[in-house]
Amino acid sequence: MTTTPPPPAPLRRSFNVPKLIGYMLQAKGHASDLIFSPGRAPQVEQSGQLIELKIKGLESLTTHDTEDIARAIIGDNEHAARKLEKEGSADLSYGLENTGRFRVNIFRQRGSCAIVMRVIPDSIPSFEDLKLPPQLLEICQLRNGIVLVTGPTGSGKSSTLAAIIDRMNQEKAIHILTIEDPIEFLHRHKRATIHQRELHSDTPTFSAALRAALRQAPKVILVGEMRDRETIEIALEASETGHLVLSTLHTIDAAKTVDRIVGTFPMEDQQGIRSRLSRAFRFILSQRLLPRADASGRIACIEILKSTMRTREYVEKGESEGKTLLDAMRDASNDGMQHFDGEIEKLIRSGVIDLETGLSYATNAGNLRLELTDFIEDPARAKKAPPRPAKPQQPSAPQHPAEPEFEIVS
Repeated sequence: MTTTPPPPAPLRRSFNVPKLIGYMLQAKGHASDLIFSPGRAPQVEQSGQLIELKIKGLESLTTHDTEDIARAIIGDNEHAARKLEKEGSADLSYGLENTGRFRVNIFRQRGSCAIVMRVIPDSIPSFEDLKLPPQLLEICQLRNGIVLVTGPTGSGKSSTLAAIIDRMNQEKAIHILTIEDPIEFLHRHKRATIHQRELHSDTPTFSAALRAALRQAPKVILVGEMRDRETIEIALEASETGHLVLSTLHTIDAAKTVDRIVGTFPMEDQQGIRSRLSRAFRFILSQRLLPRADASGRIACIEILKSTMRTREYVEKGESEGKTLLDAMRDASNDGMQHFDGEIEKLIRSGVIDLETGLSYATNAGNLRLELTDFIEDPARAKKAPPRPAKPQQPSAPQHPAEPEFEIVS
């Protein structure tokens, strides 16, 4: 009896990974992320939307393709290779000369590799580039305390912190130390001296680096993320001993940020942490990126909680009816505070974002709709909306590439 031989294994194709990455950036300008996933063509993210690049020969990536891309990106980074093997995901930075730098996460899914590469701009954005509220310039003059920038992944936290650090770098002759996982924006010495430490290659943990920082005489310490109780506790200690500490959390607003920090500690320690945090915090910024009405990109909407007698009291004693951090922000625009729904209302009324988008990102969509009643019922509203640009044409291959290795399939 004859048996049917198994089908031959698919041939493992070969391609130049750095050239592929460079091509993707060139084919789609202003991409925020590059994504490689088995069963799909290479993708770029623009303004929050994924776009497939049907590249000839790579119309559908195989598991072999994504493994090869991951291997090329990891290179000789033994820590990342071990972490991917043991934990199923690894974070690392990746740079290509004359092309760009990336924050990369490689992870296992359904037995194969997938890769997400966040594009890090070549130049450090300024306050003007990001259209940050001018009151945030006060942060650059602070001598101690904690400043937190919060928001979901991809909301621009790193860019905001980079702009703040760069402004300090230009204006103050001080020692600035950053602890990051991985290093994103590369800061050059200007008036300040800046040292940047990367997790795993320069230090084993945030908490170890932060503890060592207290002996390294910095005036400003940037901690990439407040990940655990020990890091939070040392950050509080640093702020109490004359340092300015900047950091991030993945929380959606100021109230949730306070809850997250306090909730990290056991119940018996929480009141003490509330008291310390109320004295230490200077600003809590929360960010959301909203799509523009003209489809030209996204705009940052920023909630600002500032340290005042009232906000310190609410942090220390906890919120209650009529005494919430949101109430404090609503009532303190003269002190430079602002809240999400108030800023979203301004963006809707000015036509920067459309009504439906604004309501979908609002903290309380029902209340915001009531505030906008006059605007919604205005019959001339549609005429005020900015025209949408024509749909961009499909990207074409570079006109004169040095090596025509990749080509968009029409």
